[in-house]
Amino acid sequence: MNIILFDEAPSFIPFSDDRAKHIRNVLHLKEKDVFRAGIINGREIRCTIEKIDGEGIYVSSESGMDLSPLFPLSLMLAEVRPISMRRILRESVSIGVGRIMLVISDLGEKSYRDAGLYKSGEYKKILVDGAMQSGFTGVPPVDFFSSVDEAVKAIDTDNRILLDNVVGRQRLSTMHLDGSLTIAVGPERGWSDRERNVMLSNAFIPALMGNRILRTETAAVASMMMSLAAMDLI
Repeated sequence: MNIILFDEAPSFIPFSDDRAKHIRNVLHLKEKDVFRAGIINGREIRCTIEKIDGEGIYVSSESGMDLSPLFPLSLMLAEVRPISMRRILRESVSIGVGRIMLVISDLGEKSYRDAGLYKSGEYKKILVDGAMQSGFTGVPPVDFFSSVDEAVKAIDTDNRILLDNVVGRQRLSTMHLDGSLTIAVGPERGWSDRERNVMLSNAFIPALMGNRILRTETAAVASMMMSLAAMDLI
């Protein structure tokens, strides 16, 4: 953790909370020590440990600068295996993506949407973990869509890119993009021809990152970083 995030400024953190365990067992902090924290989607806070007893950690806090801004980049992502999705979600937030759109694709496994990752709310914790890795407080919204057709209607960015080895011609690494962007990354089996046609008829520009076929989690992370570079944001 490069920042410890809370829903609101804490005054007491019980040892049943993993964040208290981190403060005591990883950071090895003691009374009067200071640690860096923040409010989810809000300001950084400077926390001072006032007391530690058998129940937990008592702190006082001082508000700092706003660390919530995210990049104007949306990731439109086909559902993949939960073990891969966990990694993608965490890395997407640590990179600073502004919105995550999860889509049930034609060629993807439909049952992924029913995974415990979503039903238990685990994915929300993973998003916060990604933000704590980044050192910032911003956690993007995650929107769920039953099809590409439904998802494209909800896009609100200036630019749209379809990453695809079949129809992609222009290399993402050569592009310069102004304004906000949605980038579409498909499942392991790729987008269907029907989905490609839907996106191409809805102002998506077909692009690719090279001739190699990448795993979805690799393509997602690489494309986000390359997109931010094309937007002159990193």
